[in-house]
Amino acid sequence: MNEPTANKISLPDVVGGGYGTYWRFRGRYCACKGSRASKKSKTTALWFIVKMMEYPAANTLVIRKTYRTLKDSCYTELKWAVHRLGVDAWWDFKLNPLEATYKPTGQKIYFRGLDDPLKVTSITVDVGCLCWGWLEEAYEITREDDFNMLDESIRGELPEGLFKQWRITFNPWSEKHWLKKRFFDEIVGYDTEGKPIYKERKTQTSEDGNILAITTNYMCNEWLDGSDIRMFEDMKKRNPRRYAVAGLGGWGVTDGLVYENWREEAFNLDEVRKQPGVVSAFGLDFGYTNDPSTLFCGLLDLTNKRLFVFDEMYGKGMSNKKIADTIKEMGYGKERITADSAEPKSIDELKSLGLRVKAAQKGKDSIQNGIQWIQDLEIIIHPKCVNFLTEISNYTWDKDKFDNKLNVPIDDFNHLMDAMRYALEQHISKKKWLT
Repeated sequence: MNEPTANKISLPDVVGGGYGTYWRFRGRYCACKGSRASKKSKTTALWFIVKMMEYPAANTLVIRKTYRTLKDSCYTELKWAVHRLGVDAWWDFKLNPLEATYKPTGQKIYFRGLDDPLKVTSITVDVGCLCWGWLEEAYEITREDDFNMLDESIRGELPEGLFKQWRITFNPWSEKHWLKKRFFDEIVGYDTEGKPIYKERKTQTSEDGNILAITTNYMCNEWLDGSDIRMFEDMKKRNPRRYAVAGLGGWGVTDGLVYENWREEAFNLDEVRKQPGVVSAFGLDFGYTNDPSTLFCGLLDLTNKRLFVFDEMYGKGMSNKKIADTIKEMGYGKERITADSAEPKSIDELKSLGLRVKAAQKGKDSIQNGIQWIQDLEIIIHPKCVNFLTEISNYTWDKDKFDNKLNVPIDDFNHLMDAMRYALEQHISKKKWLT
C-alpha cells in the first residue's frame, strides 16, 4: 500500500479569517459563543484535525449532551474538515462506535454523550494521551457539575510540548447560563452573604491566561453568499432583538419566560406509562429550509396536572417521506399525531405514507388559550430532549418598541413549543381525537 502524498495548503485560505486568537490559544479553556453562521463549529473541527496531525501524541474527546446528536454534528463536521484539508487518505472514520483514527500514528478522536457518563470517564487511549476535548452545543449542559466531571477526564502528565485544552462552542441563548459566569465573567467583589458578584470581563483572556472567551458572528464568515447576508440584514430591520443574539452573538435575555413551571429530570418512561389515567400526546410542526420540522412526544397525567416530555424529532430539510420514515424509526408510526393545519397537502401525504395524522383546529386566540392551559401543568423534561430544553428556556413574551411586554410570544424558539400545543389540543379544547 502506497503512503499518502503530503499536500501543501494555506491555512488562512482553508480556515478563513476572524479566528486567529482562537486558533493560537493554548490555555485550558477556549470558549467560543457565536451567532448562527459564524463558522465556529467548522473552524473548531479544522483546528482539531490540523493539531492532531501536528502533535503525534494527542487524542481528542468530543462531547455532546446526548450521544445520538453527535453523528449529524461533530462527526460530520470533522469529516468535512478532513476533506477540506485534502487528507482523506490519512484518516479512517467509523460509525459503530463513532470514532476517527489518524492512520499514520493511531491517534483517535472519541465521541461520547453525557447520557452515558461511565463511557466518558473510562476512556483509555492506545497511543499517546487524552489531552483535548470539544464540548459542542455547550448550552445543552444545564449543570456546571456535569462539565466539571468532563474536565476531570482530561488529566495526567503530558509529553513536552503538549497542552491540555477544552474547546467549548455554543450559541449564546441565555445570559443566565452557567457558561457566562464560568468563562466570560470575572468576580469583582462579594455581597453581604459572602457570595461572589460577577461582571462580564472586558478582556478576551482571563488574568491567569487560563481562559479565552470570544464572541463571533456571521460577518467573519466569508463563505456566506449574498442571500445569506441579506437574511441577516433583513433580520436586523425586522427583529432587532433577535438579530442581537442570532446575528451578532450577544447573550439572550430570558426575562418574561412563557413557561416557568418546568424542570429537567430523568424518568422511567415505562413507569410513567403505568400510572392510571396517563395518555400519550404527539404533535408535529412543519419546517424545511430555515425552520426545523419537529415532533413533540409527551405523556399527560391530567389528574396530577403533569406533562412528561420524553422524546423529540428536530431537523431541517426533511421531506414528508423523511418525516414519516423518521417517526416510524423512532417507534411512533402508530401514534395519533396532531399537526400544523397550515400544510394540508403535507398532512395528506403523511397519511398516505401510513401515519395517523390530523390537522390542528386553530382558531381565534388559540395560541394564548393553549399557552394558558399548559402554564397550569408541571412539565418534566427528559435530559435527552435537548432541543425542547433549549426552546422552553428561551421562549419569551415579545416586547414593543418601548420594551413593554406584549401578550404574544416571540416568533422564535417556538417549533417544539407549537408542536406541544398541537399535541395537547384535544385536552385544551376538550374535543375528542376523531379517527
